[in-house]
Parts: sequence; structure tokens; C-alpha cells
Amino acid sequence: MIKKLATGSSINLAVIYTLGHIVIAMTVVSVMTGASLWEAGAVALVEPSINGVWFYILHTLWKKYKGH
Repeated sequence: MIKKLATGSSINLAVIYTLGHIVIAMTVVSVMTGASLWEAGAVALVEPSINGVWFYILHTLWKKYKGH
């Protein structure tokens, strides 16, 4: 099964990576702060979403001003 997933499409790997990222982030936040898994889960979902928006803005500006 792992071999099938690993040789599958990029979207499969992206989904697996994202789920792993969320679980790891929840665990780290919970262990480091004592937060509940609900609170840690919120951080694990909100923080990467904000980073995604920041990356979009950065990449857009980078493309716009790269040639100048």
C-alpha cells in the first residue's frame, strides 16, 4: 500500500504530507504548551493557512518586481 501511494500522483503525496504536518503540529503544540488537542488542532490548521496567504503575497510581489 505504501509503495502504491509513493508512486501515485503528486496530489496523493501532498495530502499525506499535509495530514502528517497537521498531526505533527498538533502533537508538538500540545506537548510544548499543554494545550488540548482541540486547541493544538486549531493552531495546526490556522497557522499553515496564514503562511499560505503570506507565501501567495510574497510570490506575487516577487514575480512583479523581479525584473526591475
